[in-house]
Amino acid sequence: MMHLMNLRTALISALIPALCLPLLLSAAEPDMSISNGPLQAKIYLPDAKDGFYKGTRFDWSGVIHSLTFKGHDYYGPWFQERRDSVKDFIYEGGKVVTGPASSITGPAEEYAPLGFDEAAAGGVFVKLGIGALRKPDSVAYDHYKTYQFVDEGKWTVTHGPDWVTFRHDLTAPNGLAYVYTKTVRLIPGQPKMILEHSLRNTGKVAIKTSGYNHNFVTIDGKPAGPGYTIAAAFNIKTPKPLEGILATISGNQIAYRKKLQGEDRVTTPFQGYGTTAADYDFRIESKDAGAGIHFTGDKPLSRAMMWSIRTVVSVEPFIDLNVEPGKEMTWNYNYEFYTLNK
Repeated sequence: MMHLMNLRTALISALIPALCLPLLLSAAEPDMSISNGPLQAKIYLPDAKDGFYKGTRFDWSGVIHSLTFKGHDYYGPWFQERRDSVKDFIYEGGKVVTGPASSITGPAEEYAPLGFDEAAAGGVFVKLGIGALRKPDSVAYDHYKTYQFVDEGKWTVTHGPDWVTFRHDLTAPNGLAYVYTKTVRLIPGQPKMILEHSLRNTGKVAIKTSGYNHNFVTIDGKPAGPGYTIAAAFNIKTPKPLEGILATISGNQIAYRKKLQGEDRVTTPFQGYGTTAADYDFRIESKDAGAGIHFTGDKPLSRAMMWSIRTVVSVEPFIDLNVEPGKEMTWNYNYEFYTLNK
């Protein structure tokens, strides 16, 4: 059970040694800061009562709402308001308003539901990094819907000066059980971050699902438009051509041609990647901001796509997870932050 405290109180923080200690939470949207020198990151913490994110779509752990390097901020809110009555997001004049499912920032991760199709109405299904949830009826799963908790599981958070580890223990009534661990680690002295994952199946049935990182990139708040590019390790193919007035594809790169305004969006599945982890390799750059992100993974892509509106640019790589009872799977995502010559 995590004890409560105000992480922002310098006197108390000074008494916490940089060892693997239980993290202590503050009362309002609890968060903490870590740094390795070049990078400074501010991370929201899982909290069912006061947490920044309480939806049932995205993993509650490792929600980064600010990461800075050489004066550039790579993540941040892509919306101006949160409202419970909104399903996904809406536009209201110059504002983007999000609902509980989508009100998240940073490299947010989502996993497909476990046991949803097998559960009867009123039964239980599981979302990794969230908990055991109630299936209210026979309607198909909707990740924008907020589902009722049956069991939130147990969160344990430990940290050092340049890392924080989130552990989620869950034993659900349907035989699914796991220990899921995610560490946000800043590499000492370098502008690099690793998201380290492990999933140990402590239940009676196999855990077979897929997961992706939404990568909500908002470099210095620059709107999506000319100067923004997305690059992959493979030549990007799409099921149908992009709307050329907004963005175009050339080889392994997508370039924005027009500043996204109003309800403009650029979104498409990616094709053309191979069967090895070498193709989990992407860059997002903003020449206007003079900064970019390079991110790779150590598992093959099972799907990939991009999505962007005027306030955010996202690349969403998917991987498959398959963990038999008693077994464990590990995977990492590597991020490098850099600057460009304007």
